[in-house]
Amino acid sequence: MRTVEFAPVDTLLREDVKLLGALVGEILAEQRSPAFLAEVERLRRAAILRRENDRPVTGLADALAGHELIHAGDLSRAFSTYFQAVNLAERVHRIRRRREHERAEHGAQPGGLRDVIGALAAQGVGVEEWAGLLPRLRIEPVFTAHPTEAVRRVLLHKEREIVRSLVNDIDRGRTPTERRADRGRMRMALTASWQTVEAPAAKPSVADEFEHVGFYLSEVLYRVLPVFFEVFETALREQYGDALALPDVLGFGSWVGGDMDGNPNVGADTIAATLAGQRALVLAAYRRDIDRLADLLSQSLSRVDFSDDVLQRIAQYRELLPQAAARLHPRHADMPYRNLLTLMGARLRATSHDEAAGYPDAAAFVADIECIHASLLAHRGEYAGDFVLRRLLRRARCFGFHLASLDLRQDSAMHDLALAGLLGDPQWEARDPADRAARLHGLIDGHTAPVDADHAEARATLEVFRAVARLRPRYGDRVFGPYIVSMSRSAADALAVLALARIAGCVEPGDDGDVVPLDVAPLFETVADLEAAADTMRALFDDPVYRTHLAARGHRQVVMLGYSDSAKDGGIIASRWALQQTQVALTALAQDSGVRIVFFHGRGGSASRGGSKTERAVIAAPRGSVDGVLRLTEQGEVIHRKYGIRALALRNLEQATGAVLRTTLRPRPPEPRAPRWKQLAAELARDSSAHYRALVHEHPDFPAYFRAATPIDVIERLRIGSRPAKRIGTGGVESLRAIPWVFSWAQNRSGLTAWYGVGTALERGLALHGRDAYAEMVRDWPFFATLVDDVEMVLAKSDLGIFECYSRLAADLASASGRPDLHAQMHPGIVAEFRRTRAAVLAIKGEDELLAGDLRLRQSIRLRNPYVDPISLLQVDLLQRWRAGDRSDDGLLQVLMATVNGIAAGIQNTG
Repeated sequence: MRTVEFAPVDTLLREDVKLLGALVGEILAEQRSPAFLAEVERLRRAAILRRENDRPVTGLADALAGHELIHAGDLSRAFSTYFQAVNLAERVHRIRRRREHERAEHGAQPGGLRDVIGALAAQGVGVEEWAGLLPRLRIEPVFTAHPTEAVRRVLLHKEREIVRSLVNDIDRGRTPTERRADRGRMRMALTASWQTVEAPAAKPSVADEFEHVGFYLSEVLYRVLPVFFEVFETALREQYGDALALPDVLGFGSWVGGDMDGNPNVGADTIAATLAGQRALVLAAYRRDIDRLADLLSQSLSRVDFSDDVLQRIAQYRELLPQAAARLHPRHADMPYRNLLTLMGARLRATSHDEAAGYPDAAAFVADIECIHASLLAHRGEYAGDFVLRRLLRRARCFGFHLASLDLRQDSAMHDLALAGLLGDPQWEARDPADRAARLHGLIDGHTAPVDADHAEARATLEVFRAVARLRPRYGDRVFGPYIVSMSRSAADALAVLALARIAGCVEPGDDGDVVPLDVAPLFETVADLEAAADTMRALFDDPVYRTHLAARGHRQVVMLGYSDSAKDGGIIASRWALQQTQVALTALAQDSGVRIVFFHGRGGSASRGGSKTERAVIAAPRGSVDGVLRLTEQGEVIHRKYGIRALALRNLEQATGAVLRTTLRPRPPEPRAPRWKQLAAELARDSSAHYRALVHEHPDFPAYFRAATPIDVIERLRIGSRPAKRIGTGGVESLRAIPWVFSWAQNRSGLTAWYGVGTALERGLALHGRDAYAEMVRDWPFFATLVDDVEMVLAKSDLGIFECYSRLAADLASASGRPDLHAQMHPGIVAEFRRTRAAVLAIKGEDELLAGDLRLRQSIRLRNPYVDPISLLQVDLLQRWRAGDRSDDGLLQVLMATVNGIAAGIQNTG
C-alpha cells in the first residue's frame, strides 16, 4: 500500500489501511497467483504516477485494454476489493475519532447531542422552550429501494466481522495473540467475500429489496435506537437535571413494497407481504430481548416485593397460555419477572402465528413492559435490570409491530387513469383542475357514484386502498406513512387520493363522520412545479373538502420536495434555489393558513440530488421551515455508508437531531443582506439553468452523446433494483429516471450533473458583481456555502482525462454509423465549462487547490483514486468491445456490471 500524507491524528487509520491492504494482497496471490498480484501492483503504481506527474491517461488505458474477459473481471474485482477495505478502515476511524472526543475533558464531539445541547443551554435555552419543542420533535429517516450500490446481505455480515476485528484493536490494546486471531478472522471474511459473487444472478424482487433494507432496520437501528435516547437523556440531564422527559422523537420509514411510482411490481400484494415481513423481523427481535431479560430479571419473592399488577398478569397469562404455563420450570416458581417474561415470549410467538392468545396490538405488549418497569422502580430494581428493560421499552414504543412506517407513492397520472375509468370519462386528465376538483368533491362526500366501480384500469389502484383499510387494524396506526403523489400539479391531484380511498372503502370513523386515515403528501419534482407549489397548496388549503380532511389529520400537512428531477430539469443551482424558495413560500403560507407544514426531503446520495451532509443541509434550510421535524429519504450507497455500522448510525442520528435542535431553538437571526443575496442567487439560477438546458434538453444530438459517453446502456440492465430505469418514453433524457441519469455521469468520472452551468453563471456573476459579493455569501450564508462546497466536492472527484476516454466512445459511434463526431462536437464545451466552474469556485473561496479546507476528504479521494482509475479504464475498454458486438455478449455484460458496482463503491455519492 502506498503511504499518503496523513494528519498526526490519522496515523492509526494509515496502519489499518496498510493492514487491510496487505491482507487483500495475500488473498489475490493465493486466490489467483503471485504474478496477478504483481500485475495489480504495477497498474496501481502507474495510476499513482499518472496523477502525481500529470501524465496523459493513454499509457494506463493501453495497459488495461484488450485483456481476456476473465482476467479483466479479476482485475476489476481486485481494485474494488482494495478500496472497499479502505472504506472500512475509514469508517472504523470515524469511531476512533468519536472515542477521542469522548475521552477529552469536555467529552462532546462537535455536532453531537452533548455538544449541541450544551451550546443551546449556554445560549439561554431554558426548560420551558425544551418543553415546548420536545412533544413535536420528530426525526424520521426513510429508506427507499433506489440502489446505486447494492451490497448483498451475506457480504454485509462478512463486512461486519471485519469491522468488529478492527474495532477490537481500535486503540492498539490487543495482545499479539489476540491480534493474530483478529487478523485471521479478517482474512477469512475477505477471502470468503472474494469467493462470493457481488450481485445475484437474477434481478432482485421487492422481497429481496426488503431483505436488504430489513438488515439495517432490524440488525443495526434496532440496536442503536435505545443508545440514541440514552445519549439524548444524558445530555439533557447534564444541563437541566430531571426537569425534562424525552418522548419518542425518533422513528423510521420505508418505501420498499409501497413505492408504486413507475414500478409495476409493487401493489397491494407487495404492501401486505412487506408488512408481514417487517412484523416477523421485529417480533423475532423482541423475543430475543425477552429471552435475555428472563435470564437477567431473576429476582425472588423471598428477596424483594413485586407489584400486584405483575402477579395478576402472571395469573391471567397462565389461563390465556396454558401450554406455555405448563412449561414454566418449577425451580423458577418464586421468580415472577422471569415467569412473566417467559409468558410474554409465548404470547409474542402466538402473535407471530396469528393465534387468539397473541397480543392484539403493540400497545398491549408495551403495557406489559411498563408493568415490569413500574414494579422494578417501586422495589429497588433500578440498578437490577431496569436499564436493559428500558431499552426494550424504547424499542417497542418506536418499532411497534410494524418496524417502520410504510410510505405509499404513486404518480398522479395513474390516479387520473383510474378515475377516467371509474367516471367513464376518457378526457378526465385533460380537464381543467377546477372542474376535476368539483367532480372529486362529489365522490368524496358521497353525492356522486362511480359509473363503473369495477373498471379494469382502476382495480389495482383500488386494491391498494383496500389493503390499507384491511392492514391498519392489524399493524397499528403508525404502520403507514404518507401517501405521496408524484408529479403533483394541482389541488385535484391530492383530492384524487381522497376520492379513490372513499370509493375503495378506506375510511375510519372520525369526530365528524368517516375520514380517510392517510396523510396525502404532494410531491413537487420539476423546477416549474416547485415554483408553482405555493399556488397549488393555497388552492388545496382553500378547498373546504380538503380542509375537513386536514382537520382530521391535526391540521398537519406533509409536502415532499423532489431534489432529483428538479436538478435533472434545470441543473443544480436552479434546483437548489427553487427548493429554497418553495420552502420559504410554503412556510409562510402554512402560517397564514393555520396549518403545520412538514417538509419531506427526497434527497439522494449525489450532490446533484441533494446528497450533501444532512447536518449542513438542515442548517442551510430557510428560517422556520424545519420546526422540529426532519423527514428525509436515505437511499443508494448512503444507507450503507451512514447506517452500516452501529456507531456510525448513532453518530448520523445525533448529527441530524442536533441540527434540527439548533435550527429550531436558535435559528439564524434575520439577515439584512438577504435581499441582495437572494437577487444574486436568482441570477445564478437563471443563468446556470439556461446554459444547462441548452445542452441537456435543447441540443438535438445530446441524447445520442449521452448514451455513447456514459455506461447508461449497462446501468439500464443492472440487477440492483426492481424498478425499471426508464419512465414511459423513447429513451431521451426526459424519459430517464434521475438516479440512472446521475449515476451514468458519475461512472464516467465527469460528475457533469453537479456542475454543468455553474461555471458560466458564476463567471458572469463575478464579472458583474465582483468576487467579494460571492465570497461574502460563501462565508456568511449557509445555503450558498453548502451549494458551493457540494460543487467543489464533485469537481475534486472528477477526472477529465478519464472522462475523455469515455467521450471518445462517441467518436467510435460516429465512425461506425456515419453520424457526426459527437465527441468533437460536445467534449470541448463540457471541458471548458468544467474549467470555468473550477476557476470560479477557487476564486470565490480564495484557494489554489480544490478541497484545501477539507484535508480528510482530500486524503480519502487520494486513497481511492489509484484503485478506481483502473476500473474506469477497464470499463471503457469493455464498453467499446460490448457495443462493437451489438451488446450481445452476456459475459462481457457481467464484467461490465461488476465495474459499475466497483466504481460506485469507490466514488461514493453516486446516485
